[in-house]
Amino acid sequence: MEVVFPATDESLQKAMQTVEEQLEAAGCSPKNQMKIMVALEELFVNVAHYAYDGKEGQVILNLDIEDDTMVLKLKDSGKPFNPLAKEDPDITLGAGERQIGGLGIFMVKKTMDDFTYNYEDGQNVVTITHKIK
Repeated sequence: MEVVFPATDESLQKAMQTVEEQLEAAGCSPKNQMKIMVALEELFVNVAHYAYDGKEGQVILNLDIEDDTMVLKLKDSGKPFNPLAKEDPDITLGAGERQIGGLGIFMVKKTMDDFTYNYEDGQNVVTITHKIK
């Protein structure tokens, strides 16, 4: 499945609903569905807020579910940005001592089975993989 959404906060709910329906149809466990939805929200919001510097843009979602594994790709034509290049936040520090940002990407890294980034044909391509059962 491939669906294109405007890269806006208002599109987030529709994108999440679309993915959630596919996960439910595939028999995704509630626990894994919640992890995937949190990861999707974080990645989608990052594109909506930062990829296009306030200009209009889009997010292309590719979802593939085979057997018990989900592969979700988010593509955008915004400025190149590798979320995996940023150093993980020091979660041993208190909230007031940590630098702002990076916690959402850290959560995606820790909850998904695989998380990759590529820059292909002028697009950022973020791919997350996770077992659904």
